[in-house]
Parts: sequence; C-alpha cells; structure tokens
Amino acid sequence: MSAELFLELGTEEIPAGFLPAAMADLERLLFKELKNARIHCGEVRTFATPRRLGIAAVGVALQQERQELNVAGPSVKVAFDGDGRPTKAALGFARSNGVEVADLSRVTTDKGEYLHLSRVIEGRPTAELLPEILPRLIGSLSFRKSMRWKDLEIRFARPMHWIVALFDGAVVPFAYGNLTSGDRSRGHRFMAPETFRVTSCEQFLAAAEKHFVIAEPARRRTLIAAELERAAREAGGRLNPDPELLDEVCNLVEYPVAVSGFFEERYLALPRELLITTMREHQRYFTLLDERGALLPRFITVSNTRVEDPKVVSRGNERVLRARLADAMFFWDEDRRIPLESRLENLKNVIYQASLGTSYEKVMRFRELAVGLARRHDPSVEKLVERAALLAKCDLETGMVYEFPELQGVMGREYARLEGEDERVARAIFEHYLPVQAGGELPSDSVGAFVSIADKIDTICGCFGVGLIPTGTADPYALRRSALGILNIVLEQGYRLSLPELIRQSLALLEDKLQRSEQEVAAEVEAFVRQRFFHQLVAQGHPQDLVDAVLSANFDDPADALARVQALAAFRGRDDYQQLVVAFKRAGNIIKGGVEGPVEPALFEGDCEKQLFAALEKAAAECRRRVAASDYGTALQVVAGLGPFVDAFFEGVMVMVEDEQVRVNRLALLTAVTRLLEQIADFSRLAE
Repeated sequence: MSAELFLELGTEEIPAGFLPAAMADLERLLFKELKNARIHCGEVRTFATPRRLGIAAVGVALQQERQELNVAGPSVKVAFDGDGRPTKAALGFARSNGVEVADLSRVTTDKGEYLHLSRVIEGRPTAELLPEILPRLIGSLSFRKSMRWKDLEIRFARPMHWIVALFDGAVVPFAYGNLTSGDRSRGHRFMAPETFRVTSCEQFLAAAEKHFVIAEPARRRTLIAAELERAAREAGGRLNPDPELLDEVCNLVEYPVAVSGFFEERYLALPRELLITTMREHQRYFTLLDERGALLPRFITVSNTRVEDPKVVSRGNERVLRARLADAMFFWDEDRRIPLESRLENLKNVIYQASLGTSYEKVMRFRELAVGLARRHDPSVEKLVERAALLAKCDLETGMVYEFPELQGVMGREYARLEGEDERVARAIFEHYLPVQAGGELPSDSVGAFVSIADKIDTICGCFGVGLIPTGTADPYALRRSALGILNIVLEQGYRLSLPELIRQSLALLEDKLQRSEQEVAAEVEAFVRQRFFHQLVAQGHPQDLVDAVLSANFDDPADALARVQALAAFRGRDDYQQLVVAFKRAGNIIKGGVEGPVEPALFEGDCEKQLFAALEKAAAECRRRVAASDYGTALQVVAGLGPFVDAFFEGVMVMVEDEQVRVNRLALLTAVTRLLEQIADFSRLAE
C-alpha cells in the first residue's frame, strides 16, 4: 500500500534565479532520503513561486522494506578465550548489532571459523520516519546565497513563514527553526493573504489558484505567454520573442497579469539593442514589433497583482521607463562627442585586475595575439583585426556603458558604426565577447573570431599565472566559459592551430605579470582547456573512453582532435574494431614504454615475424599519408589490416625469449606497430 507525501515551504520572496535549481535539488534530495530509508517512492511533482517551494510524491510506501542482514564478525579464535568465554570482540560485535552473543552463528571460510549474524529487520512505518527525514531534507537544500533570521542558526534562501507537511492526508509533525509543520498554506500576499487548509496536492493546487496563486511553473508560464499575446494584440503589435525573459518573469510572479504601456517615439532614435536591453534588463519589460519587424514605442510588463484600473500600473511603469530612456538619450548624445579611439588612452587608468595591470595593457597583449592569428590563418584581415582589437574595450570608458554595464560591446559597435569604421570592425567589437553562455552565438567571421580567441586566452593565462584558478563552482572570471568559447570558435571556423603554442605566446606577453613559472602555468592551462573539451565531447554523446583515448594521444590541435574522435567513433562500429583493440592493447602491455630503434629482419626466426614486418612497412607508408591528410577513417582501416598479422605473431612466437637480441628485436617490431596508432589515439585507454 502507498500514499501521497506533500511538502510546502512558505517564504519571503525567493530570487527568481534560485527556483529552478531549488526544485531540482528538492526532488533529488527527497529521492535520496527515501531510498536511504528503504521507502519506495513513485512519481514526484515539484512546484515553486517567489513565496513557496514544494514537492508532492505519490506511491510512497506506508512502511520501510524489511532488511535482511548477513554480517561477518570476528574469528572464533579472537571472539572467545581459552575457557570459551566471549571476549570484548564478540561482545562488541553483538552489542553493535543489537543482539546477544548467543544469537550469533558460526561459519567456516577459507580463512577459518568466524562469527556471523543473520537477521531480518522489519520495516518501520513511514509515518514514524518522516518527522526525521523532512527536517533533514529541508536543511540539505543549498542556495547561492542564503539567510539567517531572528536568532536562529538555520539558513535558507529567504526567511520561512510556514510549513505544510502531509502524509496520507495527515500532518507530519516536526519543528524547523521557529516553525511547526501543519496543514495551513497561504494565498497571494495582497489579493488573498488568508490561510487555507491543505489535504492533498491536487486540492492544494486548486485551492491555491482560488487564492490567486498559480503554483506550478509550467502552467504559470503558459498563462503568461497567453497574456503577453493578448496584450500585444490589443496594443496593435506582435511580441518580440524572448524565452529567457519569459522564464525569469515566470519565477517573479504568483498570479500573472500583463499590462502594456507607451514610451515616446523620439527614443526610437536610440539603437534598437539599447532600447531592448534597457527595457529587458532593468525593467523586465517585453518589447513589441510592427509588421515589418521594427520596434514599436510600446512595452508589456507582467504584474503580480490584478488591479481595478490597469492604466494606473501602465502610468507607473511608463514613468520609470521614461527616466531610464532619458538617461540613455543623454549618454548617447554625450558619448558621441568624443571619438571612440580617443578613449583608448583612458584605459591606462582602468585596473583590469590588480596583479594583471590595466585594461590598456590587456588590450595591447591580446591585440598582438589576434594579429598573429590573422597572419597565420587569414592575412587579408590583419589590419581589420588590429583595428578591432584596439577599439574592443574603448566603450568601457563611455558614459552609456558606465551606467548600463550590460551594454559593453553593443555600444562599442554602435559608436564605431556612427564614426564610419569598417562594418567588420564594428561587428567584431561586439562579437569578441561571444559566446556569452554555453551553446550561445559565436562570432560571425574571422575578425571577431581572432579578437575573441586572443582576449579569452589572455584572460585564462593571466588568471592562472597569478593563481586565480577556478575551484568547485567558483569561477569569478568565467574561465570555463572562456575555454569553451575558444574551442567552439576554433571548431566553428575550422582553424587548425596549435593550442600549446597559443598558450606559450600568451604567457610570453604576460611574462612580467606571472607569479609562477611559465612552464607550470602552461601545463595547467593546457590541462584545463583539455578537460573542458573532454566534458563537451562527452556531453555531445561521444563515449568517455574514446574521447579520453584521443585527447591523451594528442591535444595540440582541437579541430584535429575532433576529427580523430569522429573517425574512431565511426570505426568503432566495424566488425574488426574489437580484434584491433585487443591486439594493440596486448602489444602495448608487453612493450610498456616501448623499444625504439630499427627492426632487424635478419633476426627473424619465424614466418609470422616476416609477414608482420612486411605488412607493417606497407601499412606505415599509407597510414602516414592518410594521417597527414587528416583522413583518419582510412588510416584506421589501413592499420586494422595489421590485426590478423599481430594475432599470428603472438601465436607463432614468444616475445620475451632469453636471447636478448631476438627479444629486443621483437619488442622493437611491436613498438613500431603501436606507434602507428598513437598518431590517432591511445588504444590502451579504450574499453574492449
């Protein structure tokens, strides 16, 4: 038999960004607690609003599963003295398991006779265990930032005001902080602040909605989307889609009501992205488009309260936005009085990082790196890259970016366009910050790509060079994102570059800033980027052992490494894959580090040696040609042809013979065979 478990934690307003992770953690931790307690659990539903976080689980067993214990104890020799009396070892073993020595049995093993306990522990009722489990569950929830309140030692995202805890319709009694669990929830803070009784999850969801609380995020999101479409139609436009803002707003309200408003048309003279960003980032407003896709002087806000006169809400939001846009217009006019390039000198007074110098110094470093990349990969854009690098950070000294930091890059692009800079230079000023998130948009061409790679590798090498290395979830300089950004840009553009060489060049420019040896930092940075690449490829569906084998063989060129991963993944589906892996792993185990040196055919004693050597010479030349052309699929097929010869070699001769010359010659032959594959992957790391 089973029942429903329901838990709701009522709080002050929790930040919107906390809620998705909190719901996931709540579900994970509940499953963990119930599993550890041997309590079966069925499906789980989580819900959250700014003022509540909760979970409901159906199919929760009414009783723990019984437990059969088979515990080995001390040896009989140790458990009893010469007179047959139990020793401390026997007494302690019995006491720790809640039985008497007389209840213990004896078993005979290869090592002798031992005490043994076979015992069945009947499960306790779930209702008795939940008062212990639920407080522990609540205390296990963690947040990026948490608070204490009153004089309590407990912490949570925000202070709690009520707890509803039910199992099979009855209250699960426990205390947490200054609260006692019960069956009373609360409605909307303003529209229905009174409490209401909860008896089950479905009843709660229905009663909460009557009290102006849409508790389930998915339903709330659907309602908001419908409200936005309605408001957009009534305003005479269409919604400018913004799924991320919709997700955020969904976690800001309990009962959504969309309200539209106006702003003065003269503000449409401001750059489109500036208007959208100002409304989105500062006010959480949705923007509207006309039938041609141009911005309308309208916006939609999602209120958390239904009011008698929506115009009052509109006027209040219009007043706030008017002040924001007036500031933006002022900075727009003022910034254009000073050429963008002239602000470069001001970066000498801006500290980028205390140990790494000024923003001007950083610009000079990544300019040199970016120009070097252009010379090697696309000389035609060298001058554009240098110009873009010099201007890339100049908008940091504008009034607009000072007031609206999220517009860095955006304003640099707009001011560069107004001043007649080449469009590719203007775009690169914005695009060198890309990608801004995992899987995000990448630079559209090589100008922005080179500047972006250079800026990011300077950041990574600089931070590692002064000890600012990410630990756990802490990554204040977003080095993990920068590493993935470099990798994705390189792969997207198809650049064949040496990552270790790029790291060395960056560290050479940072020479006077480094607080550790250049060699040590270079090794750590390369390992750091390699790890990011490993996790990305695995997340894309490539087997871990395959990715590890390829990256362990060589991670100099990321594009080349990806080509080897793809080729090996395709080869893995062939019938001769398994034979090849087994044969080459066997060879690798015998040669250990390998025996370098020429193979002497005169020392061959069997036909299998001669045949393997002949096949090797033929395959080696073809394999080298294919590898040089990055045709790894064909190279693997060529090497796979050696599999039968390797097997015949092991069947026909003994490698580790007494004759040293013959032994070394055979090891050298096997070494030459394994070296063919080392250009592609370390086969010793592949699962058989």
